[in-house]
Amino acid sequence: MKVTRREAIKIGAGAGASLLLGSNPLRAQSAELNMKTIPSSGERVPVIGLGARNYRVGEGWAPDTAEFGRTLQTFHDLGGRVLDTSPNYGDSETIVGDLLADLGIRENLWVATKVDRGDRESGLERMEGSMDRMHTDHFELVQVHNLRGWEAQLPTLREWKQEGRIKYLGITTSSSRQYGDMESIMAQEDLDFIQINYAADVRDAADRLLPLAADRGMGVLVNLPFGRGRLFSRVGDRELPGWASEIDCESWGQFFLKYVASHPAVTAVIPGTTKAHHAVDNIGAARGAMPDTGMRRRMEEFVDALPPAPRRGD
Repeated sequence: MKVTRREAIKIGAGAGASLLLGSNPLRAQSAELNMKTIPSSGERVPVIGLGARNYRVGEGWAPDTAEFGRTLQTFHDLGGRVLDTSPNYGDSETIVGDLLADLGIRENLWVATKVDRGDRESGLERMEGSMDRMHTDHFELVQVHNLRGWEAQLPTLREWKQEGRIKYLGITTSSSRQYGDMESIMAQEDLDFIQINYAADVRDAADRLLPLAADRGMGVLVNLPFGRGRLFSRVGDRELPGWASEIDCESWGQFFLKYVASHPAVTAVIPGTTKAHHAVDNIGAARGAMPDTGMRRRMEEFVDALPPAPRRGD
């Protein structure tokens, strides 16, 4: 029997997922994922998603896309839905689009991408290119990347939303230097989403942006929940504190993700994930008890007492 390319990818990804999940994958999936509500629509999505910034090959990136395919399949099989990419992440859109098509799981996912152009016409060309690369005729969310050209792009996004080509629109940043501009835009524009950086040791967004998003009825995606890996460096080889079991944490990754996801204004967290075993661990943060206000304060105090991350070269 001849096996097609798509069938081969699905078989390989499925086998990898089974090994990662143990002998009974369905049992590993039995616990329901914690969900959050998108304010502008009432739609509910899992609190943990997947960021695809590093879905690239060659020049120091991955040698091929095999592990990427296993990661996406595993994420999907565990109930993950929210996937975020961008046309300025190298060949990420092309790789992700091809893999989703080959695996046949695009329509089960909630896919977000971005536009990063300063004028209307180049923005339109950029977004049409994203549709082509991702082999789709719609996106759940398109965001103005790092606020670039937001005045030109938001009218186009509203047109596309009215036409049904996108369901939601928003703006992004991953830098506190843009928080003032983002706050001004949020105050004057009707947005479905913002995307910002927020982590257990980088909490500036909670001062004004997260409360403003809640007040304005905007969903929030969070990038860089591990502080670009800094949090793992800070905990080093320490064991989880015993009290982490109260919120069903089995790893430091889950500890950091649960802290971010439990903020009332946060809709979903999108950790960069290129390994299938990381997808398993990350999705685990969407299960079980979540931190309440008191536990969040305890987690902050614990993180604040950690030594700073080693400088590169130390």
